[in-house]
Order: sequence, then C-alpha cells, then structure tokens
Amino acid sequence: MVNVRIYVTYKESVFDPQGDTIKNAIHALGHDEVENVKVGKFFDVVINPEKKDVETSVKEISEELLVNFNLETYRYEVLGGLD
Repeated sequence: MVNVRIYVTYKESVFDPQGDTIKNAIHALGHDEVENVKVGKFFDVVINPEKKDVETSVKEISEELLVNFNLETYRYEVLGGLD
C-alpha cells in the first residue's frame, strides 16, 4: 500500500476570497510581512499499487472527482509505503 497526499488549490489566475480574508486578518494581527495567502485542501489516499499504477490512480481520482478544472489545479506527493 502507498500513502499519497493530493493537494488541490486555486489556479494562479483565480481570485481566492478566503485567502484574501485570512491575509487581512493576519495583517490585523500586525503581521504586515505577509504578502499573500493561498487556501487549499488536501486528501490522503491509500492506494494498492498491485491493483493499479499509483500515478494513474491519482490522475483519474483527481480529474474525475476532486478538481474543478475551471478554478483549481492539483499536485501530489507519495508520503511512503504502508505495511
């Protein structure tokens, strides 16, 4: 088994209202050094590579279910194998 984390975030060209609100709250706390905040989500998925290739599984799951390609993009990382 392989543990994979899939990150979903807004595309660079899409305004992130939640990120902007959080940035404003950070500034209200006195942290003017913060220039930008991006909000996203992640999914931890355990994949059995004996049933299907990990990269293929991640691509299909992300593109068919997790990502709205009009607004979002994704990337993933393999966190490691599970015993």
